[in-house]
Amino acid sequence: MNFSGWQDQVPSSIREDTLWDVEAYRLSLFASDVCWQDIRKLHENAHTRSLADQLYRAVGSISSNIAEGYSRGTGKDRARFYEYALGSARESRDWYYKSRFVIGEDVVAHRLDFMTQIIRLLLVMVSDQRGGEIREPDSKYRASEYSETDLFEEIPFASK
Repeated sequence: MNFSGWQDQVPSSIREDTLWDVEAYRLSLFASDVCWQDIRKLHENAHTRSLADQLYRAVGSISSNIAEGYSRGTGKDRARFYEYALGSARESRDWYYKSRFVIGEDVVAHRLDFMTQIIRLLLVMVSDQRGGEIREPDSKYRASEYSETDLFEEIPFASK
């Protein structure tokens, strides 16, 4: 699975909505499908079943909160939901880190960079909706070890 091939499989009812123009939404929806593969591996181990549940809930809520916020009438209201999505993206990164012993260091490194890309986009969205005001200091993120093409086109998965 890669991002460009995945986009072609998304139903037109989703792709034709103006929400689809929001990059953070598209990437976080894709992240949910990628995560589905990861949680299958985590669910095989009785010790990580609850981690799988938490991870999938966190990743899934990113796009859901963006969708809900996008539909709000004021910038302040939109920003609140985009902040929820931001919190879920950071939570997802945390759960991915905790899953590294089962799904593997390489897969987790990719997912951490993937979540960080979504976080970057959400920080801008929150700031834009709040009129430049954000409740955290400027964050400095290191450059990803993946190029943007690799990050979304060559998705590693845990071996079976």
